Amino acid sequence: MSSFDLVALLLLLAALAGFLNHRWLRMPRSIGLLVIALALSAAIMVADHITGAVGVRRWLSRVLIVADLPYVLFNGALGFLLFAGALHLDLRALRNHAWTVFALATVGVLLATIFYGGAIWQVFRLAGLSVPFAWCVVLGAILAPTDPIAVSGLLREAGLPPGLLAVITGESLFNDGIAVVVFTVALGVASGATDSDTVTAGRIIEAFVREGLGGALLGLCTGYAAFRAMRLIDEYNLELTISLALVTVTYAAAIRIGVSGPIAVVVAGLLIGNHATRHAMSETTRTNVTLFWSLIDQLLNALLFLLIGFEVLTIDTRHFWPAVMGAGVVLAVLVRFVSASIPAVALNLRRLHHLRNLTVLTWGGLRGGISVALALALPRGPYRDLLLQVVYAVAVFTIVVQGLTMPRLLRWLFGNELHDSRAALPAVSSEQGSQSVG
Repeated sequence: MSSFDLVALLLLLAALAGFLNHRWLRMPRSIGLLVIALALSAAIMVADHITGAVGVRRWLSRVLIVADLPYVLFNGALGFLLFAGALHLDLRALRNHAWTVFALATVGVLLATIFYGGAIWQVFRLAGLSVPFAWCVVLGAILAPTDPIAVSGLLREAGLPPGLLAVITGESLFNDGIAVVVFTVALGVASGATDSDTVTAGRIIEAFVREGLGGALLGLCTGYAAFRAMRLIDEYNLELTISLALVTVTYAAAIRIGVSGPIAVVVAGLLIGNHATRHAMSETTRTNVTLFWSLIDQLLNALLFLLIGFEVLTIDTRHFWPAVMGAGVVLAVLVRFVSASIPAVALNLRRLHHLRNLTVLTWGGLRGGISVALALALPRGPYRDLLLQVVYAVAVFTIVVQGLTMPRLLRWLFGNELHDSRAALPAVSSEQGSQSVG
């Protein structure tokens, strides 16, 4: 199958699944696509098991291997998704909660990695599974980054207070780069590629500073260059091209010089979304640029969640651990609550230690494409299928169950405050132009 055939097949499946969801399921688009893909994957697996002669699963598995989700996500799609998300984030609300976002994206990720790794290690031992502690830490790093993009539209539509929305969205945009660093270090130690004696707190902090600050500086430089270019022209087709070049060049340059590509494109997206849209674009250009990136965001998310659902077919299910998977889901929720609570309570950040805010942070801490792609990138070995099953259980539960129940939870926690928040949204949107489109 050629690359063009593969793209055509994925778009066809996304269109068909989207149509079914829109007509009958009426779930949020990303969640609906994931549910349909999982249901189809389960049907294929059952048919293959019963008849023993169905080659659809084998064929789709080969297609998914060719698609190579980890490579596609980490070497292209992630940059577009993060830029589109940052483009619509209110920088003023983010600035008001900057320390909260920073603490959750750094300290929170480290705490989640350590706590989950230690807890799941005990679960494996109780289940009679001899999994080294280092690989449990790898699993903790895989599940540390949050991905609430699937329900970001639900959160805005439900009228979540802007500050809390900025915290949840900002954390998900910035913790990807940190989590990838933690995952890389943990995987190196677990696989023996890195000597554990050389992994010290100083080396980890150095990696964080190099990746994080280096990526932020790169994003500022490339974003400012694009901003200055946009101020000199008024042609929305050209400015769209500049924004596309900004994402691809920034991400590629980050990979080349060894800094965080995710953080670089997020910073560039914040600069364009909050400064270029106000001071360098006409109303027509602003509308076209924001609508274009909203379309890119929705299309890539649709393909990503569709692939996540079908990637189940590549997991070896000859050994199945439902009890361990269930325990992994419970631990994911508990660890998320603890890892979010400690920074908030310790630093007294913007009253986020209030229980209802911590509840939203916990239930809104979805695991999605990043976690699944990191798990699929694990090398072949005796623990890969077990870790993959736990990751999939956590990702499916958080996206489907937590995602679908989030609006009801918000209505229960905030009540009339959500109505007031929704009433204020048009004023914010008019002040920011088309910044909130999508």
